[in-house]
Amino acid sequence: MLTRLSIRNVVLIEALDLDFGRGLGVLTGETGAGKSILLDALGLVLGNRAETMLVRAGADRASVTASFEFARLPAPVAEALDEADIVPEPGEPLMIRRQVRADGGSKAFVNDQPASVALLRRIAPALVELHGQHDDRGLVNPRGHRALLDRYAGADTAALAAAWDAWRAAEDRLQAARDAIARAREDQDLLLAHLAELTALEPQAGEEARLAEARAAMQKGERLSGDLEELRHLWDGSESPLAALRVAARRLDRIAPEHPLLGEALAALDRAVIEAGEAEAKLEEAAEALVHDPAALEAAETRLFDLRALARKHRCEVDELPAKMREFRAALDKIEGGEAELDALEEAAKEAGRLYAERARALHDRRVEAAARLDAAVAGELAPLKLDAARFRTAVEPLAEERWGPHGSDSVEFLIATNPGADFAPLAKIASGGELSRFILALKVALAEQGGAATVIFDEIDRGVGGAVASAIGERLARLAGDGQLLAVTHSPQVAARGRTHYLIAKSSEGTVTKTSVRLLDQEERQEEIARMLSGAEVTPEARAQADRLLEGV
Repeated sequence: MLTRLSIRNVVLIEALDLDFGRGLGVLTGETGAGKSILLDALGLVLGNRAETMLVRAGADRASVTASFEFARLPAPVAEALDEADIVPEPGEPLMIRRQVRADGGSKAFVNDQPASVALLRRIAPALVELHGQHDDRGLVNPRGHRALLDRYAGADTAALAAAWDAWRAAEDRLQAARDAIARAREDQDLLLAHLAELTALEPQAGEEARLAEARAAMQKGERLSGDLEELRHLWDGSESPLAALRVAARRLDRIAPEHPLLGEALAALDRAVIEAGEAEAKLEEAAEALVHDPAALEAAETRLFDLRALARKHRCEVDELPAKMREFRAALDKIEGGEAELDALEEAAKEAGRLYAERARALHDRRVEAAARLDAAVAGELAPLKLDAARFRTAVEPLAEERWGPHGSDSVEFLIATNPGADFAPLAKIASGGELSRFILALKVALAEQGGAATVIFDEIDRGVGGAVASAIGERLARLAGDGQLLAVTHSPQVAARGRTHYLIAKSSEGTVTKTSVRLLDQEERQEEIARMLSGAEVTPEARAQADRLLEGV
């Protein structure tokens, strides 16, 4: 709840510190005393637009600080603060401060950490609910009516939201598969052409390296073919070096026994014959290895060129061509098997849609039943509030399928008709601000158990009424406040008498300086203020006696 409001230099308020408690707190004062200034000041910490006209004349800036205390932070507030990296300590009050400079611009702080005005606006609905003469938020705004009815009905919408998400996901998968098959069909002819081209060539992994190596070897043979031919002629025939060595060895063998040196010469010559024989064998092997086959070389070069050309076409490496073949085959297989996949995905999407529709229908039925109970509850509150000719209806209407969502297939709006025979219209269309406030009070009483903002404020809800109606308003405000917190700006003594706490707003002048002040009244001061409200400018003994009766009757 709101525990403290500190205001500095706002319009006619120079310095003001107000402490608030639980239950119904009433704020009274003469017309023009400055009650609207308090609401404008509170509006600043709730994210309202910062007008420079709010800065008191002669001051360079205005500031407002509001403190809220909670046993546990409301979930929307905790989530918003967490996203803004503002984490209050457990048990620590939530302090919101707003500064407005006279030359324009403003700053906002939450627990002394800089914050955006957007953050204040986001958390405001969970902190303060303000109902005034021209309220266009809270219960008046139809965007919140569906959630209010669901809470009143005790409906758990989480299962429906999950069913919606599952349905959307199934539809997305189905559409993605349709798009993929459509793209594949558009490219089917091209895929077939690419696959035929690759299949005809039938590339193998590592083939480029093998072909390049073989081509290099054959190109070497082509370059060395002349030299090898000359060597072949040199070593072939009776006049080859090897033949001459053999002849010399045979002749030396006959005379070697004649002298030791000749034996040694023969041994050396035998070694030369062996070495020359080995050299001849190596030449033969080299000639075979470097054989130059123009047809084989041309075939290797042609295939290597074809492979590399195809790799450039598909923007990949030659060794990746086999993977490309598999990719094209898979795409074509997907086209052929796509119908079966689509059938399965369509069935899954239909089943998810059926489950969502089933849960949406169940929620619709629950909403219709709860709407009837809510209408009856509100109707029971209208007559005591002098709205006995008015009618209230919770309209639960089916939406077109394209407007379905995680919250179901219904639109929900609170409608009223203020006169017999008049058509129902949205709450915001009511011409009379007093009627609007009383309708909202009736609705708040009917929805009391569903909770709402931490602090509820009614601004002059009793305008234009008195007597029994004002008493009924006061009784309902007190009941609605309960152990929570409700503040009411009022001109009605019957409402003021119901307050657990009573604040007097007064305006005073000293020379050319006018100031607004607010103070908490004790019991005696409350009697005097209520007597003033009853009698006007001159407080009479009869008014004081009537004030005592009102206070005693609470």
